[in-house]
Amino acid sequence: MFFKGMEKLEKAYRIKKAREIDALVKQRKSVGNNFFVVYQSENSAAHFRFAISVSKKYGKAVDRNLIKRRLREITRQAGIKGNKDFLIIVKPCARNLDFAEIKTNMSQLFAKAKLI
Repeated sequence: MFFKGMEKLEKAYRIKKAREIDALVKQRKSVGNNFFVVYQSENSAAHFRFAISVSKKYGKAVDRNLIKRRLREITRQAGIKGNKDFLIIVKPCARNLDFAEIKTNMSQLFAKAKLI
């Protein structure tokens, strides 16, 4: 399911400002499992927006960028509904997951957070 402009996630779908990310975390509406945490809140945009956070404990830059690319693709394919902001935090133990396992975990979290 593709939205207009969703062949590749445009910058309009990304949260970059630290104050917006801090506001998401302060609301403390979160769901999580052993590998990921998703913080969420409502926004005033016409579509969802998201950010991904991967600490240096996860691994080298190559590894961190790979997980971010995978999460962006999974988010694009997930069919997120509504106008929500959410932040995905990747825990270091997620390093051992392959793409299918990441997709399964994120789908479960998106459903638990009522994003899909």
